[in-house]
Amino acid sequence: MEQISKSIVYVGVNDVAIDIFEGQYQVPNGISYNSYVILDEKIAIMDTVDARGQEAFEEGLLETLSGRKPDFLVVQHVEPDHAGCIGRMLELFPEITLVGNAKTFPMLSQFFGKVQDAKKLVVKEGDTLSLGSHTLHFVMAPMVHWPEVMMTYEDAEQVLFAADGFGTFGALTAKSFQMTPKEWAKEARRYYLNIVGKYGTPVQTVLKKASALQISMLCPLHGPWLTKNLSEYLSYYQKWSTYTPEAHGVLVACASIHGNTLAAAKRLCELLKKEGEEVELLDLTRGDLSLAVSKAFFYDRMILACASYDGGMFLPMQDFLNRLQSKGYQNRTVGLLENGSWAPCAGRAMRAALEQMKQVRCAEPLVTIRSTMQEADEAALSALCAAICQA
Repeated sequence: MEQISKSIVYVGVNDVAIDIFEGQYQVPNGISYNSYVILDEKIAIMDTVDARGQEAFEEGLLETLSGRKPDFLVVQHVEPDHAGCIGRMLELFPEITLVGNAKTFPMLSQFFGKVQDAKKLVVKEGDTLSLGSHTLHFVMAPMVHWPEVMMTYEDAEQVLFAADGFGTFGALTAKSFQMTPKEWAKEARRYYLNIVGKYGTPVQTVLKKASALQISMLCPLHGPWLTKNLSEYLSYYQKWSTYTPEAHGVLVACASIHGNTLAAAKRLCELLKKEGEEVELLDLTRGDLSLAVSKAFFYDRMILACASYDGGMFLPMQDFLNRLQSKGYQNRTVGLLENGSWAPCAGRAMRAALEQMKQVRCAEPLVTIRSTMQEADEAALSALCAAICQA
């Protein structure tokens, strides 16, 4: 527990034992599950935590309450990492009122049957709830990133409880609150683009609502609460939700079987750097694909280098492109390099995948190498380099 404002106490927990979040995202530094308590004439708990952290959450909550009974539990998002302790809250506080919207409770019952008989308050856009000197204003945020999501603005201290908005991977430490916005963005970008990335239009809708509010603190459900330079954090969300590149540069994403495609990709990087381009090479067979997704959105251009495999593209590249399509990759120029020993086909497969994405242009030429890069391939590599530099 930690007092984060005059009347708001943090009662979330860190999970440093977890290695994979939501079954797919590597979290070497763990993750936090955030919950907050607003202490007033009436008490509101803002979400709970994953069941993995129930014991620590309960201990911190009871210490914060100091014998008082909470009046409301606001359910902003029903995913189990935030609603996982609601059943336990109902056991401890059977008179508590669950606060959610019309979509909250049917979904909540699907996850947690114990809530069916609980006291409920259904709220909609613009509704308010007075706690005394604090008033909660409910802001619907459907598809950021589930249909039942809502955010809550507290007007006395100008706090926006932002659900999964402005979240990051990583357990909370003292350094979490010393990061600059740029440092924060490293994991916030990976979090946003992989979890929320598809839903840029709904995020834009919520940002417009937020622009009408006086916000002094952003309290997300993962990662540090934010109290300074809030316009910079909001500007990142503006870029990410409009699919705007953050840097003029080239990601070279490579899926190589024996290393020969990787060698060609490295040569392309050399040529691009000679032209003054900012270049980053990622080996899709070894790295974290969620990082590769975030890097693809970061730059305005990309080159895919891939070995042919089973009549298509090598599977790490196929997985990468499936993820990009799922997350709404768009408005970029992409160059293609394929490798094939007898029937090069990765280029055709990659192009077909890119054609399913919005406003993604394939630069010419498609470079084809046979098994290993030869001196004769240099001209084609140079031509692709020139095309990417001019894009």
